[in-house]
Amino acid sequence: MNTPEFVKDISKNEQHNEGHLAKAIENQTAKLPSDSFLWLALGSIGISAALQYFGRKQDSNFVGQWAPTFLTLGLYNKLVKVAGSDREDNTRRIH
Repeated sequence: MNTPEFVKDISKNEQHNEGHLAKAIENQTAKLPSDSFLWLALGSIGISAALQYFGRKQDSNFVGQWAPTFLTLGLYNKLVKVAGSDREDNTRRIH
């Protein structure tokens, strides 16, 4: 897999170290499949549409607003897998 240049630049920055909490969150987040967040977003859109159809407009709006949150969490998940602090630790061990 080819690593994008911006990721290489990020991993070269030796002055920035993630805290223990960030590493723990990234470690757990990386275990989740990336497409699970996409399915959650699509599910919330579907449920929102069904609620709208049954006339529950406020509930529909509430559930419909979950989709961007799930997609943002999916983006974070993907970034952790590509450029997380564990990648920096692994490159130090290899070199």
